[in-house]
Amino acid sequence: MSKTTRQPLPAPPPVVEIEGGIRGATRRLLLEAAMLLIREGQVPTLPEVARRAQVSRATAYRYFPSRSALITAVIDVSLGPLRCFDSAEPDGRRRVAELFESTFPRFREFEPQMRAAAQLALEHWARERAGLLDEVPYRRGHRVGILAHALAPLQPVLPAAALERLHRALSVLYGIEPRVVLKDIWGLADAEVDAIVAWMADALVTSSLREAEAAPPARRTRTKVST
Repeated sequence: MSKTTRQPLPAPPPVVEIEGGIRGATRRLLLEAAMLLIREGQVPTLPEVARRAQVSRATAYRYFPSRSALITAVIDVSLGPLRCFDSAEPDGRRRVAELFESTFPRFREFEPQMRAAAQLALEHWARERAGLLDEVPYRRGHRVGILAHALAPLQPVLPAAALERLHRALSVLYGIEPRVVLKDIWGLADAEVDAIVAWMADALVTSSLREAEAAPPARRTRTKVST
């Protein structure tokens, strides 16, 4: 079976305070303008952000040379704390549940920003395939490392293939994607979405553990999750 070539993933940035002084104030002003425009239902361009922030285009481009850089900064501010998830919980199932449950409030708060990021990623994918992309493509992927930490207690328990499959399956749930399906198609409220996502995550972990327990000893090859 051929392996899929993975695109390089962006390294999770450290959570740092925005620099002070005039530069820090201007950057904050631009980010606030971008946040407002996103909440109004659009993925803003730099000229639109500049107009809303009442600064020149040249100033906006000095801080954010592309929409990718702008949306990356917006998501860093919105979801940055989640990338510092650090649990000492030794039970794998409970650590995964802890990650998802601690995530739900921030996903609800910053859902417009997450949708904007997904929208930009889809637009860039389409334009890149058509040979029309004229800026650095926006890439996502921080969830891979976050989930690796959540799954770490299961490293000695699950076979290599099962652990990788679980890692990938949970990555479908940890993000904006299930919220889009359950809210846009099913019309569910946030509490219902959170309950279903938590149930699915637990079901995936439970199924993986049961399969591992039922597997012949020769198949229980163990590995480590790469971070």
